[in-house]
Amino acid sequence: MPRQAYDQALAIAPDALRAPWTRRARDAVLLILALAALVGMAIDLELAPGALMAGFSKLGRFLGEMVPPSTGGQSVRILKALAETFAMAFAGTVIAAGAALPLGVIGAKTVVSNAALHFAFRRFLDIFRGVPALVWALILVSAFGLGPFAGVVALALADIPNLAKLFSEALENSDPKPIEGVRSAGASPLAVMRFGLAPQFAPVATSQTLFFLEGNFRNAGVLGIVGAGGIGFELDERIRIFAFDEVAFIILLYMIAVAGLDTLSRALRNRLA
Repeated sequence: MPRQAYDQALAIAPDALRAPWTRRARDAVLLILALAALVGMAIDLELAPGALMAGFSKLGRFLGEMVPPSTGGQSVRILKALAETFAMAFAGTVIAAGAALPLGVIGAKTVVSNAALHFAFRRFLDIFRGVPALVWALILVSAFGLGPFAGVVALALADIPNLAKLFSEALENSDPKPIEGVRSAGASPLAVMRFGLAPQFAPVATSQTLFFLEGNFRNAGVLGIVGAGGIGFELDERIRIFAFDEVAFIILLYMIAVAGLDTLSRALRNRLA
């Protein structure tokens, strides 16, 4: 390395050029181990170039069969399934919000001041937060059978712990001044919550619920593939018979519906902000 270039590099990163040989050896060993782990995972996952090329070739053929999209004469049935998907998402979100509200109140530090109880309750919610809606749907479809009921309950069970955590944090972050002002006027505890806390909490909780409605509408389509009804059930049925033109129509319709709901929800959330 030329002396001038070395001096410039030394001025920019002196620690890198003056690092002891033990540190450089350690970094080299870590790099080798990381590369070995990456290669090992690629072998274990069978990420062979030949398999990837074959998969992409088949995917290209499927995409070609999607043009042009077609309803297959089942437009009414598909629209009904789309409406059922939205109904699943809406019902699951409403049930989850209703159940999460009292849980969020209990989980708020400003309401439950006992540190041990608060910690135990939060960890209890964390356990259920680790179970996604798809897993709940697989269990509930086995218990209740095929149909949207299992999807509604699965969405609700997956959302309750998440909304409860967000609601409790919204309560904890509320400005105490309006609450103290109402309390100092001699108001009852119920009036304190009604006039001091609710005006701050309600817009935040509503915004979070609308955001979960967006996600549930997207997730409801996936739940249908495992038998929980809705548009996903129709999509899975057509994939099985290789009717990719109808698959394309369902996907496009679903994308438009999701975009429309997201736009409406975002507008409502912006008004609440």
